[in-house]
Amino acid sequence: MNIHEYQAKALLRGFGVPVPEGYPVLKAEDAEAVARQLKGPVWVVKSQIHAGGRGKGKFKEAAAGDKGGVRLARSPEEAAAFVRQMLGHTLVTVQTGPAGKQVNRLYIEDGSDIEREFYLSMLVDRETARTAFVVSTEGGMDIEEVAHKTPEKIRTFSVDPATGVTAEHGRAVAEALGLSGDLARQAQDLAAKLYRAFVEDDMAMLEINPLILTKDGQLRCLDAKVSFDDNALYRHPDLFRLRDETEEDEKEIEASKYDLAYIALDGTIGCMVNGA
Repeated sequence: MNIHEYQAKALLRGFGVPVPEGYPVLKAEDAEAVARQLKGPVWVVKSQIHAGGRGKGKFKEAAAGDKGGVRLARSPEEAAAFVRQMLGHTLVTVQTGPAGKQVNRLYIEDGSDIEREFYLSMLVDRETARTAFVVSTEGGMDIEEVAHKTPEKIRTFSVDPATGVTAEHGRAVAEALGLSGDLARQAQDLAAKLYRAFVEDDMAMLEINPLILTKDGQLRCLDAKVSFDDNALYRHPDLFRLRDETEEDEKEIEASKYDLAYIALDGTIGCMVNGA
């Protein structure tokens, strides 16, 4: 199960992970009041869909403008105007396919003064049957592109579940990001908190892209993408309530009611199989 960025950040904030302050917007008339709860002077208005590439995406409707699915506003009024333009319109990104996804939720957060961008994710490594960190100095980019062009810029290491995350893992994260001193200590603390969130909430994937270093020397998670192990959701009814069925295929929703592993495909060919 996937959740939206604003939901992922709220979960991470509960584990003490540093994220920018922000609030979701479900109705256009609430946008300006929501923006005024933030200090500014820059507000970031983000489309909330279950797909990456939002900043470079394009809306199908001309009324939505041509500034993509992530926009910088210089006032609460401008932030509200962006919300009115985007809400209810269809955003097409490299991950949505040509059909795109309708934007039914937005997220307004404080702008960040960025010095550097990094990449940090956690996932389940099938080869080692352990939780793995994937770390790179190339934040803000498609990690698959980095892996193809400059694989040496990606560091991967796993965590033994018997020991959990240790200071050694934290130092490995800091070293991979080229951080030292206080920043290295921040990276170690962040790694421990992310690991705890990953394990306790039975996540299947946790991606921070970008993880940023602000100009005042703070590490902060500027974006967050989280998916959960469906087989463990029975232990987390609070997380299951975060499910947004408008982001899912109707056939997959129906199949999930009967615990069927079904993936909708394009075209008119179907696969009937036994096993995984």
